[in-house]
Amino acid sequence: MPDNLKFKRVILKLSGEALAGDKGYGIDPEIVDSIASQIQDVRSAGLEVAIVNGGGNIWRGMSGSAKGMDRATADYMGMLATVINSLALQDAMENRGVVTRVQTAIEMRQIAEPYIRRRAIRHMEKGRVVIFAAGTGNPYFSTDTTAALRAAEIEADVILMAKKGVDGVYDLDPAKHPEAKKFETLDYIEVINRNLGVMDSTAISLCMDNKIPIVVFNIDKPGNILRAALGEHIGTIVGGI
Repeated sequence: MPDNLKFKRVILKLSGEALAGDKGYGIDPEIVDSIASQIQDVRSAGLEVAIVNGGGNIWRGMSGSAKGMDRATADYMGMLATVINSLALQDAMENRGVVTRVQTAIEMRQIAEPYIRRRAIRHMEKGRVVIFAAGTGNPYFSTDTTAALRAAEIEADVILMAKKGVDGVYDLDPAKHPEAKKFETLDYIEVINRNLGVMDSTAISLCMDNKIPIVVFNIDKPGNILRAALGEHIGTIVGGI
């Protein structure tokens, strides 16, 4: 690894919507290929990369639960949606020559490895990108919490929170309030107390307890993943770097 890098190992948190493009649902192959290209650039820079996908472009457990579905069942369906997204991203990355492994918290050996912490770390040390799918394997936990948990387990230096359509954290919804103020930096506790929606409170608490910084940035601008991974100050930094 080059000596001048700010981070050695990063976790990229992608929302399901980021893979859907302007359609807002499903998987847009061109968008997935663009993200794969950016991740390839991060690997080429010498960083170790792990990824956690959301599944909201296919299914949202909370939405199903709100309409009367059993919450655990709805959440398990959401976990399966993250596996679909992870396989799509793996395919796009391997088409670009980036060796990638998908590890799932729910065993499905025909299509992916089971999540094993030491194996995941070894993959990254060998230059492979690891995608953590199926959340934590438990209902009632978000993929944000998965990103925080996996970051703690693999000792990642930072979580890169890629957001669609917004370039950081604001005090108000910038889509509804033109006067909304963007934060350059935030403390973990401020995110929780002000309910700023960076991550859910469980995920933020995990990051706070394990001193894992979070960079919230806009994924819509090509090259931003690499810029964030290299430690450039883009978006909003939570927890300090």
